[in-house]
Amino acid sequence: MNLGMNMPVAAIQMTSGPDLGDNLTQAAGLIAQAAAAGAKWVATPEMTGGLYPDRATSIAAAWPEADHPAIGFFADQARLYQIWLVIGSLSIADPDAKGRLANRCFVFNPAGDIAARYDKIHLFDAVVGTDKPYRESDTYRPGHRPGIVETPWGKVGLSICFDLRFPTLYRHLAQQGARVMMVPAAFTRPTGAAHWEILLRARAIETGSYIIAPAQTGDHGSGRHTWGHSMIINPWGEIIASIGDDVGVITANLDLEKADDMRSAIPVLTSASTY
Repeated sequence: MNLGMNMPVAAIQMTSGPDLGDNLTQAAGLIAQAAAAGAKWVATPEMTGGLYPDRATSIAAAWPEADHPAIGFFADQARLYQIWLVIGSLSIADPDAKGRLANRCFVFNPAGDIAARYDKIHLFDAVVGTDKPYRESDTYRPGHRPGIVETPWGKVGLSICFDLRFPTLYRHLAQQGARVMMVPAAFTRPTGAAHWEILLRARAIETGSYIIAPAQTGDHGSGRHTWGHSMIINPWGEIIASIGDDVGVITANLDLEKADDMRSAIPVLTSASTY
């Protein structure tokens, strides 16, 4: 079913902790707010199911996809509100990953079925300021395939957090027909303050796409803090909805014709490289 060129969306900003039950309760309340505001496409941040203080706790808290309590829970939410629901990511135990996990995004359709999965490709191995090094690859194994989901509004591209720093991924997704890009995240405060908005707007401009970026925010315990500042950005690079560092919901109505117009006016996706 084609729902036309207007796509009512919501981005959820939350503060996940180590308790899955608490995180599901928090997410459910925010999903209800988004649905009540008329959103038909609702997205949560990276690590919706939980943020943990160390590798051992992360491994211990992970579930295989087939047994994960959050899967059925979010399927029920999608059915209840008749929405497309993007869960930015959950930690998934992967028996083939040699002790590491998958950082996996799920897209549920209004029937509660999983319409798409995407495993984060680019893992956050970095030194930020005076903090100890981040080594996401110690706990998670990288994905290998870009993610696109077919929806009633057309194709939507999937990415997670650190993927944002790799523009060729978004160019690929746009060239495959995605006019909307998902960027669920748990950005650190130093990198968020310096780079979050700039990178999101750049990806929108470079690809002529809408960007939906739901984020983690606040204090997650054990000294971990995230930047928040969830945003929805149009293909011209303008922020059309945003929130600061509070838990909450932002909404917008995406006019997908603007993405087509932008790509026609500035046809960078069809320009051939000569170098």
